[in-house]
Amino acid sequence: MNSVGPRKSRAKKITKTLESEKLIITTGTGVRLTAEFDKASTQTKIKKAPTLVILIHGWEGSSQSAYQVTTAHHLLKQGFDVLRLNMRDHGDSHHLNPEAFNSTLIAEVGDAIKVFSTDRSYPSIFLAGFSLGGNFTLRIAADRGKELNINAAVAICPPIDPNNAMIAMNEGFFIYEKYFFRRWTRSISKKLACFPELNFAEDLATVKTLDDINRTFIPKFTPYPDAKSYFSAYALTGNRLNNLAVTAYLIASEDDPILPVADVAKINRCENLIIEKHRHGGHCGFILNIAGNSWIPQRLTEIFNQN
Repeated sequence: MNSVGPRKSRAKKITKTLESEKLIITTGTGVRLTAEFDKASTQTKIKKAPTLVILIHGWEGSSQSAYQVTTAHHLLKQGFDVLRLNMRDHGDSHHLNPEAFNSTLIAEVGDAIKVFSTDRSYPSIFLAGFSLGGNFTLRIAADRGKELNINAAVAICPPIDPNNAMIAMNEGFFIYEKYFFRRWTRSISKKLACFPELNFAEDLATVKTLDDINRTFIPKFTPYPDAKSYFSAYALTGNRLNNLAVTAYLIASEDDPILPVADVAKINRCENLIIEKHRHGGHCGFILNIAGNSWIPQRLTEIFNQN
């Protein structure tokens, strides 16, 4: 319900009303990431100083995902400017960079934030991410929060122990594994179409499951020899977030069908990390009603107004 049904229909209608500025942000190392930027109307800004919220989507999502669009729309009405930033190879950006996406590439996302914010004068900047975007959000806030002038960060249902998350997905309801397998293979196919010299068509034709893709493509397109070491490289467990110098929130759901809420306990206590665990919410949904409305946009507004 977070991505399909009534919420998706509403997102399509909202998209038609937005006058989003489509951007390609080039970092100092030459990486190019796409984004969509919306400014709140002058009337909604009367009561607050110019404030920027940067939203990061989940794995195989994009700036056009229903939860991104509806969240941005709510924040715009509250007077926040909103940048919906796409990670590499998301949002039809496969042609922009020859190297393939992997979940350890937080430096380029942080660099893109720096490039964008340096060109614009915002006294207050907030960062929020969903699912894998939430994982990126917390790592960036821990590593570069002060440097990037981030006031506060919010992660909604981030993967904490990706190795355990993959086990849970394989053992859970088959539809989730099939969903991500379909999305991931489609993305890999787009990458190959843009860069045929990558020459992995035969490998792609043989994979049947997410585990197959992990075994085949992780050694090819990441610095890691296997899935276990790769997943461990972007885990939030142990002391990974101990350097948080800005306030960060982690919002998790006990009935998340993809990411085990028990993994929250694997994060060592951190002074600036506030953890909210809710009984219901699914994976990034937190749906209020049959219309598919989520209470997350309102919670983000509360957090940003407090910080």
